[in-house]
Amino acid sequence: MEKNQPFAIYSRKSKFTGKGESIGNQIELCRQYISSHYGEDSANRAYVYEDEGFSGGNLDRPQFQIMMQDAKKKKFTAIVCYRLDRISRNIGDFASLIEELNELHIAFISIKEQFDTSSPMGRAMMYIASVFSQLERETIAERIRDNMHELSKSGRWLGGNTPTGYKSESISSVTIEGKVKKAYHLKLIPEEAKLVRTIYDKFLETGSLTKTETYLLQNGYKTKYNRQFSRFAIKGILTNPVYMVADPEAFTYLKEKKVALFAEEKEFDGSSGVIAYNRTLQKPGKSHEMKDMEEWIVAVGKHEGIIPGALWVNVQKMLDRNKSKNYRKPRSNVALMSGILFCGACGDYMRPKLSGRFNSKGEQIYSYLCSTKEKSRMVCCRMNNPNGNALDQLVLEEIKNISEDQKEFQLQLNQIRKIFKEDKEEMESHIQRLKEESENVEAEISGLVSSLKKAGGTAAEEYIVKQIEELHQKKETNCQRLAELEAAAVSKELSDLEFELVKQTLVSFQSTVDIMDVEQKRMAVRALVKKAVWDGKNLHLYYFGAEEPQGDHSK
Repeated sequence: MEKNQPFAIYSRKSKFTGKGESIGNQIELCRQYISSHYGEDSANRAYVYEDEGFSGGNLDRPQFQIMMQDAKKKKFTAIVCYRLDRISRNIGDFASLIEELNELHIAFISIKEQFDTSSPMGRAMMYIASVFSQLERETIAERIRDNMHELSKSGRWLGGNTPTGYKSESISSVTIEGKVKKAYHLKLIPEEAKLVRTIYDKFLETGSLTKTETYLLQNGYKTKYNRQFSRFAIKGILTNPVYMVADPEAFTYLKEKKVALFAEEKEFDGSSGVIAYNRTLQKPGKSHEMKDMEEWIVAVGKHEGIIPGALWVNVQKMLDRNKSKNYRKPRSNVALMSGILFCGACGDYMRPKLSGRFNSKGEQIYSYLCSTKEKSRMVCCRMNNPNGNALDQLVLEEIKNISEDQKEFQLQLNQIRKIFKEDKEEMESHIQRLKEESENVEAEISGLVSSLKKAGGTAAEEYIVKQIEELHQKKETNCQRLAELEAAAVSKELSDLEFELVKQTLVSFQSTVDIMDVEQKRMAVRALVKKAVWDGKNLHLYYFGAEEPQGDHSK
């Protein structure tokens, strides 16, 4: 290719993070390559196509498709990308792309791998690299599974949160080469194992997670981490195969479920427990999802089982039967204090409980019920249930009184606005610091890019490129944090118009409350009330900006 030829630069990144090569970094390095090999004018005139937030698994990307349309219009003679996988991670797609570019007489250049399809050797090497790259990706999952198979033979505990009933114990051994090798096994904790048996026994007796939860709350049982048991925690214990004794019943059940079983039938002699690998699909920032049993890798562990196979299997069948009976409790659409009303005795939330009856006004009658009182069946908390209709009406009357007292009302609104303003000012200060830091990083990158032009082809080139990549990662992290803070700052701001709208709504509250729907009333309550506490006789309202409750309101 000759100098001053038209080029296209393509950059792609799966998502906006501070890791990997940024879009901006890819483009700068591609420009540098074009400039050093084909002239600065070609680099400056290059067409740029950017796809951010798109996978390399296929070619269905908006800017990539536009680039290929421009290729057919002969807008450029070569496509330059930073790295091969920026174009595609699929060998089939990549081969078709290279073939199409060849027919269009357009070269393809990858600067990281130093491939250039304008030469026969470059085309051959690129195909070979693509084949090996895809082969590696396709065998990663298989290698991981093979590793799990090997681990399963040892019955080792691989780490993570140790299940209730056990502790993780390190066992050292010396290899043939004289190196000390550590492995971890589960060791039984008798007191916790007794609790596990109690949970299984109570569920087998009642057939109910809720009744099991109530029993544990009433009798003061706590989790391994000294918290009250929830239905979720109980179910986690009931479904964990680590507690199952490796006996003939367990072997039969696991074979029926078609798990990948790495143990002989003779090993299921009742002397050890079962350990399962590959049970969960782990997602960052989200709760783990359970995989189908056919994906489990199961072996006989080195630990002592707690629950006989037949009982563990029976519990699974009971849980499966209960799934078909599950139903969602209807959410109340009439209560105003949901989510902000707390029990004065135990501090737990008080939720609305519908009665199914209606008063003389045609309103559904409901009360507020302490969650701990409900779960423990009045053992851990005995707070009386306030009449929900009367309590909500009391709060509405209080807001009416505030709107009548203009001085108090104005003070209250100003306090709310002050809180929002102070939060916003703090965020803006942080935003300014991040912007200044980003500007300094940008200046450093510009200086390094200038140095890179002079250092092209020298030993310093690789070092400078590494510095640029690190600074771009830092810059992207700052940009992401800036975007988050700026969005949060907007949500903290009450414009003059919005403030006046809130103010006017509450000023006219007394005259308009009767024609408001439930949602409008609920929004009005939340505009002033941060939380409310019921002590059994009085309701204490905590307004925004106030540390102490603003008066006691008897019902």
